[in-house]
Amino acid sequence: MKYFSGFSMTNESYLFDKYIKTSPYSVCGFSYGAIKAFNYAKEQLKHGNRVDTLQLFSPAFFQTKDTKFKRLQVMSYKKNKILYLQNFMNSCFCPYAKKIVEHRNTTIDELEKLLNYNWDMSELIKIKNMGVNIEVYLAQNDNIIDIDGAREFFLEISTVTYIKNANHFLQTT
Repeated sequence: MKYFSGFSMTNESYLFDKYIKTSPYSVCGFSYGAIKAFNYAKEQLKHGNRVDTLQLFSPAFFQTKDTKFKRLQVMSYKKNKILYLQNFMNSCFCPYAKKIVEHRNTTIDELEKLLNYNWDMSELIKIKNMGVNIEVYLAQNDNIIDIDGAREFFLEISTVTYIKNANHFLQTT
């Protein structure tokens, strides 16, 4: 199993243990890591490597957000990176207690890539047609991504698990 972490995080995969498929042919990612997992799976398949399952936990989905929202995020990050990341983590865990999450250094470029990423339906269809099972996990109370937009988008090509009363980390308590 190959796992990709969310924006500014590392070693948070334990939060998804009850969902992660541990097969050596599974690729999964959380939030920003879902984008990386998708790109990694495409590359693996391109080189003839086996991928059975692609799991996307609260995939970063901002393609329905307007330019003003994205600009405000970038401005806030540039103004005070530490405060931005604290508020980001609080929003990720809201309304439940914070769990231990290790952090890594981030850049404005990563944030801009995250905010401006557009999921490519034709590429998703291509990997699905290559036999990859795509699973998407979304949380009802996710304060980070556009849940309704993500659900509508991913329902076309994946199994979408919608977790009631869960936050961005898929926690329910």
